[in-house]
Amino acid sequence: MSAPTRPPADRAEQIEKLADLIEDIRICMLTTVDTDGKPWSRPMAVQEVRFGGDLWFFTRDDSEKVEHVERNRKVGVAFARPDHQDYVTMAGTALVVKDKRKAEELWSKPLEAWFPKGIDDPHLRLLKVEVERAEYWDSPSSPVVYALGFLKAKITGEPARDVGENEKVDLG
Repeated sequence: MSAPTRPPADRAEQIEKLADLIEDIRICMLTTVDTDGKPWSRPMAVQEVRFGGDLWFFTRDDSEKVEHVERNRKVGVAFARPDHQDYVTMAGTALVVKDKRKAEELWSKPLEAWFPKGIDDPHLRLLKVEVERAEYWDSPSSPVVYALGFLKAKITGEPARDVGENEKVDLG
């Protein structure tokens, strides 16, 4: 038995939903392709989200992730807020950017921990991820909903369904 089908959500609604889900998540996991061809992830602080859809990060020109992106621009970005059962994954193309005006627009004082010379740090770069597609899971965080889904699955022998929202969004 297949899952019930739902009419596809309007693209604008999907993009708005994505923005709402990640709005308060400042740290995400950025995945690049390592020198051996394997994915490698690290936490990154997202500076700006523009849908649909660019993500902006600060980085250093001498970082391993820059080396990865210069070799293979395809990246993944994952956001999670487990306390709300909100999860978002994105795939896109990254570009290392040296743009002082954009850096000034995004700059905040805590960045001096990584860039001690401030906005004029010669190693300061921006990483722009042009998001091409995304998928999100927005499930109720209520233990009661999970308990009911578990109970239903045990009684019927079928996996729990309709315990949240899951959509794929094409942004490319």
